[in-house]
Amino acid sequence: MNIDGKPHRSVWVEADGRSIGIFDQTRLPWSLERLTLSDEEAAATAIRSMQVRGAPLIGAVGAYGLAMALRRDPSTANLERTAAMLNETRPTAVNLKWALDRILAAVRNHPPERRADAAYAEAAAICDDDVETNRRIGAHGLPLLQEIATRKPKGEPVRVLTHCNAGWIATVDFGTALSPIYQAHDLGLDVHVWVDETRPRNQGAALTAWELGAHGVPHTLVADNAGGHLMQRGLVDIVLVGTDRVTRRGDVANKIGTYLKALAAKDNRVPFWVALPHSTLDMTVRDGLAEIPIEERSASEVTDATGRLPDGTVTTVRVAAEGTPAANPAFDVTPARLVTGLITERGRCEASEAGLSALYPEKAG
Repeated sequence: MNIDGKPHRSVWVEADGRSIGIFDQTRLPWSLERLTLSDEEAAATAIRSMQVRGAPLIGAVGAYGLAMALRRDPSTANLERTAAMLNETRPTAVNLKWALDRILAAVRNHPPERRADAAYAEAAAICDDDVETNRRIGAHGLPLLQEIATRKPKGEPVRVLTHCNAGWIATVDFGTALSPIYQAHDLGLDVHVWVDETRPRNQGAALTAWELGAHGVPHTLVADNAGGHLMQRGLVDIVLVGTDRVTRRGDVANKIGTYLKALAAKDNRVPFWVALPHSTLDMTVRDGLAEIPIEERSASEVTDATGRLPDGTVTTVRVAAEGTPAANPAFDVTPARLVTGLITERGRCEASEAGLSALYPEKAG
């Protein structure tokens, strides 16, 4: 996608052919800083600290992390140990394990001296696959926005509500839930995005609003709890969100707060669509509430907030009384019954085992 008119991907191999580059997402939106990761420990730290985040991008960076580890030590013991270490960095998103499993399968039958090259080649293939997958998600989601536009009064935009960040900075390129929006905007469709702030990490405020602005897409930042109000007033035509894991029967794990948006959408008869790449589909899990592990992050993310002072200094301040305990579940699960449908790179389907099995028969088992 574009930053000041220049196309970018969110992860790349540096000129040395070994280390990888990322944008440090903890510095956005105040500054666009590139960060070089030189080994698997740096990759793991970037994932844990959310310097990189978003399920598809986590998978890509994890894949390169494993490749970098094999440059140093291509032994089977190091291969297995590093894969396990990287897989533990973020437990909810299934894309990470999917990408690591692809690297493991690609290198196991190679002699040690060829494993690193094979791993880098597979990591690059994972990135290219993600870009094309997300482009196709956008193409399949675009007609939803175009159809709404045909019913709108002249001069009134298609109004989309989104939660968290499912744009290009969460993937290698294009994004998932934002991909249809970008494609609609680039075709000249009048679209406006309501951007949830997405507490406590503020991915909507810091990332979604930033990248929509950089690409020129009209948008308005709103408090997380404003979504239901906007729907009641008829100011939302469709909700589009991404996901970190979708189960066999269509349950959706996504950033905390997604479930409440789905409830409000159901009550107000607003379509609630979820965009997912094939790497996010986990057909080994049926019941999302019972089976998906929910990451519990640091309480400080709730009690503290980071922002920029008038002098330009970025700092973190406490917003809760000292000694206040805080819980911080990072994700919630939206049951399939609340999901209007799923947008994949293979087309759209209902959120059900039948719908997913029809699109992905090879995964249905």
